[in-house]
Amino acid sequence: MVLLHVLFEHAAGYALFAVKEVEEIGMLLPQVEESVLNIGKFNSMVSLAAFFPFKSAQAALENINAVSEGVVHADLKLFLETNLPLSGKKKAILGVSDAKIGAALQEEFSISIQTGGVVAEIARGVRLHFHSLVKGLTALAASKAQLGLGHSYSRAKVKFNVNRVDNMIIQSIALLDQLDKDINTFSMRVREWYGYHFPELIKIVSDNSTYCRMAQLIGNRKELSEESLESLEEVVMDAAKAQAILDASRSSMGMDISPIDLINIERFSNRVVSLAAYRLELQEYLRSKMSQVAPNLAALIGEVVGARLISHAGSLTNLAKYPASTVQILGAEKALFRALKTRGNTPKYGLIFHSTFIGRAAAKNKGRISRYLANKCTIASRIDCFSEVPTSVFGDKLRGQVEERLSFYETGDVPRKNVDVMKEAVKEATDVATEIKRKLDKKEKKRRKREKKLQEETGETNGEVQAENDVKKKKKQVAEDIEVAAEESPAAENGAEDSSAKKKKKRKAEVEIQAEEAAATDNGAEETDTPAKKKKKRKTETKDAEPAEETPETPVSEKKKKKKKKET
Repeated sequence: MVLLHVLFEHAAGYALFAVKEVEEIGMLLPQVEESVLNIGKFNSMVSLAAFFPFKSAQAALENINAVSEGVVHADLKLFLETNLPLSGKKKAILGVSDAKIGAALQEEFSISIQTGGVVAEIARGVRLHFHSLVKGLTALAASKAQLGLGHSYSRAKVKFNVNRVDNMIIQSIALLDQLDKDINTFSMRVREWYGYHFPELIKIVSDNSTYCRMAQLIGNRKELSEESLESLEEVVMDAAKAQAILDASRSSMGMDISPIDLINIERFSNRVVSLAAYRLELQEYLRSKMSQVAPNLAALIGEVVGARLISHAGSLTNLAKYPASTVQILGAEKALFRALKTRGNTPKYGLIFHSTFIGRAAAKNKGRISRYLANKCTIASRIDCFSEVPTSVFGDKLRGQVEERLSFYETGDVPRKNVDVMKEAVKEATDVATEIKRKLDKKEKKRRKREKKLQEETGETNGEVQAENDVKKKKKQVAEDIEVAAEESPAAENGAEDSSAKKKKKRKAEVEIQAEEAAATDNGAEETDTPAKKKKKRKTETKDAEPAEETPETPVSEKKKKKKKKET
């Protein structure tokens, strides 16, 4: 009888289930589907053979990463070696839900692996009743483990360098294309709307954004005069055009327009102008992003075309994985499949047609130069994707090679060999990379110095505050000592002696406080006194106070004197 064991990978650990009555299950597949939902029936078919819990969240993440990549982890290997009956009369079959890890296990253990059919149904049932099949595992604990592992797995997959993320390029190029369409549509609307009032302006000013600015500036054409000629000249950047606009406004065939309609036209044209200004800002942002993420591709083919290639491929990594033949026709998929269907000529270029090289080449050389350019684009994208320090050295060299190839097609001048060019590029790139690293190290050192200075300054201020607090505490302590001495001092005959002793104490205390204050102000930046120093100071204070207390003799009170008189 053939034994079937099903391996199940859970967030809590690996589990191996033994399936009973394999032949019957294989024959009656619909019954299996029904019994999966019922825990009683499912328990009669499947029993837990072994369970290996993960020691930590890190171990779980390592194992799940290995499983997703189709690699047999050391923990999984040990678990299967100890629990799966590999040797014996009965032939063991291991059921696995993922075909990739199944192939890896088959290579490792040389056993028969089953992936589809019954195994998928049993894996579905195990996933549903896992917490009840494994003893000591609750549904809450299982869901927490799944949630925690899911978060850590996603976090590990999404880890990237913030400065070199291509998602922003994809979004910005999509927004740039959308803005071009919207600005064009809105400009046509402004032309049509303002054309009722001043139709001659359309022929004089052809640019969309300039037309909107002119509509915003002119407003009512009847109010145009010689004074507004300078402002018109600033917008149009041509004195002849400004004069033509002024002349056309005086003899225009347009209808009169009400002030409220004019206000709405002005407001709408203002929006279009602001959109055009934002488009320029976005283009600058795209240029800076491309210089960070794919500097070689941008240097070779331009920022906009390079961004379109990355966007069409999905990411820079995907573009780097594509062969040169795919990059060549990227963006012309419809034409390619139509040509394959009708058995016509396949397209020679896709998105790379927008580069300047293909436009400059002769008609007979367009296909050759597009093939050569696609080859260089693939090299540039791979360098950008896998290099640690981004530099545009390789892109500049590759661009030079394309230029040489163009001149070779036109004049016949033999271009340099690729090996020689790449040797030069590697040498220059290493120099540039070392220079960039040196600058980064310098910046890091400066940052650390600044942090140290801030820490020292905060420490000094804390020391000054603590010194002031210590002085205040000592003042309070001396005042309390004086009060206690005043209570204990004799009241009657030795009043003069007591008062002199008090005065001496007060003077001593004042002198000590003044000395401490002066020391605190002079040494404000120094560190505060340690507890050992404080103890020493207190001892010296008590020693100084003791002789002052011993000097006056213990006087006798008035009541005792009266008693002695009575007795006599």
